[in-house]
Amino acid sequence: MALTIISLIKQVPLPAEMRMGEDGLMDRTKAKSIINIDCQFGLEAGLQLKKHYPDARMIVCSMGPFSFETALRTAISMGYDEAYLLSDRKLGGSDTYATGLALSSLIRHLGFTKDSKEPFVVFAGRQTSDGDTAHVPSQVAENLGIPQATFVETVKVDDHGNLVARRIIEGGYQLLQLPMPCVISLTPTGIPPRKPSLTGAIKARNSTINIVSADDVQIDATKVGLSGSPTIVANVVNIESDRPPVVLCEGQNEDELVGRFIANFSKGGNVLNKQEKEEKKAVETPDFPEVDNRNGAKGVLTWAEITNNSIARPSLELLTPARKLADELGADTKITTLLIGKKVEPLAQQLFEYGVDEVVLIEDDRLEEYLVLPFSDIIAQVIRERKPEIALFAATTAGRELAPRIGSKTGSGVTADCTGLEIGIYVNRKEKVINSPILHSRRPTYGESKLATILGFVYPQISTARAGTFEVPARVANRKGILSVFKPTLSDADFKVKILQTVRGEGGLQNLFDADIIVSGGRGATGDNLELVRQLAEALKAKGIKAEWACSRVVVDSGICEYARQIGQTGKTVRPKVYVAIGISGAIQHIAGIKESGKIVAIDHNPKASIFRHADFGIVGEYQDILPELIERVKNGFTFGIEAKSS
Repeated sequence: MALTIISLIKQVPLPAEMRMGEDGLMDRTKAKSIINIDCQFGLEAGLQLKKHYPDARMIVCSMGPFSFETALRTAISMGYDEAYLLSDRKLGGSDTYATGLALSSLIRHLGFTKDSKEPFVVFAGRQTSDGDTAHVPSQVAENLGIPQATFVETVKVDDHGNLVARRIIEGGYQLLQLPMPCVISLTPTGIPPRKPSLTGAIKARNSTINIVSADDVQIDATKVGLSGSPTIVANVVNIESDRPPVVLCEGQNEDELVGRFIANFSKGGNVLNKQEKEEKKAVETPDFPEVDNRNGAKGVLTWAEITNNSIARPSLELLTPARKLADELGADTKITTLLIGKKVEPLAQQLFEYGVDEVVLIEDDRLEEYLVLPFSDIIAQVIRERKPEIALFAATTAGRELAPRIGSKTGSGVTADCTGLEIGIYVNRKEKVINSPILHSRRPTYGESKLATILGFVYPQISTARAGTFEVPARVANRKGILSVFKPTLSDADFKVKILQTVRGEGGLQNLFDADIIVSGGRGATGDNLELVRQLAEALKAKGIKAEWACSRVVVDSGICEYARQIGQTGKTVRPKVYVAIGISGAIQHIAGIKESGKIVAIDHNPKASIFRHADFGIVGEYQDILPELIERVKNGFTFGIEAKSS
């Protein structure tokens, strides 16, 4: 049987050229565009798979304005055969839920369904640079009713014609076996995308781009576009740095540089001038009637992710905003947490002690390890029975694929990677009503340069929270709660995807969250494979300091470090007392993961590096010269003002 390979791509604006419009939303009309980076890796994965199936039909699809033809022709020049563009004004303003629905409708229009006699596979990028949600691949898979694997680096074919995907997880990776049809999303850590060939460029210039409308693919117009999307972007504001100007250290040699840095650090650095801080303008609320659209939905639901027989720290962090939201909604609002796995009941007491009011227990030997198909089915069943008004998930690799699949099952919108959650109102001037209460989910977007407020109007309102953003709540020993048992309906189809292998390294994940000092290396510190970075962290540990080492994304991409140590937008968010950035240029995506640090120290040979604009202290010089001297000072007692933990 012939295989069809379908790649979904998006043409995105360069983040540096995005501008904010007068309505407070982003204006991308004048920005230059490229094929989204992750989508390029998805295209390459499809071309790699074609090596095993030389006769495979190669299709590339996109959704957007006619200008997206440029990206589709580029895909053809790389080796794809057919291109389809779903373009219709009715689709304008679609959120990820509506986008996933539209793209899956396009795929069905082309003749591909879960019951297709001939196999097919859908490739996509992990996420897009203008949204950074990672939702659409999961939503396309759910709408098609087929298996998925997300955050995938490489794909191979086994002897039985199944696909074997290497998927990134916290602390390591998994090998998943997937039958076809399926959806696979690629991270930008796999096989680099090829350049278009001359023959391909000629072919692309002469190829027809098939334009398809919403009516052609039989989309329900009430479920797409701005009016049909379950979420809206209520507001977008610029993210401004709240750190004082950096204190740069000068010196004739490494001894002078490090000595002056220690002297400056001891003085405490510069102070932020807050005199010019703008006062918030009071916004007058119109005298509209207040409307509660919850229709009986009540309570906050969370999911406790289990790794290595323990509750993952991000799931415990989630209980801090959950309690805040429950309190804002009223004293009778409860937190319910789902505990899913094999023999996991003993963990329920820990959840009670961290503030959960009710634990819903689902135990099954087949659920020992997380799999998106059965877990999404179970949680959707609980949601339909319990009708919570809010559902929260940690933005781990599991949570980021699970939440959107559940959202498609329940018709809910999902807000990704939130750093702020609160209850508020929405002034609907069109209908002249005030929707209240409603969840305000705030998330960084557009390369972490903007902060968007997202509102959801279908219950439950679903959001994922960025790991490391919220503190773990205080634990109250022996606190009691209600333990309930739920018996889900599961089928063999829920277990189509098999876990062949799970590998978790020592990773330092927990230590990164707990560390007082984190020493992190970037591209500029890889000359010795981060050996001096590690030595500085070890020297601090030897002095009794809670220290750990980490890295930037480019170091993970190069294979030097594992993903569990990656700091930044697509890695971990940390908040140590001191963060030491060595050879890190200061890309805004990395800054997103360290901005909550107490003090930031930057060491780089380039005095114009962006990292110095976000640091408290800076040393300009070669890390190979500075770090040995700094390590020696640590051995002699300098510990960045942090006292050693008592033994």
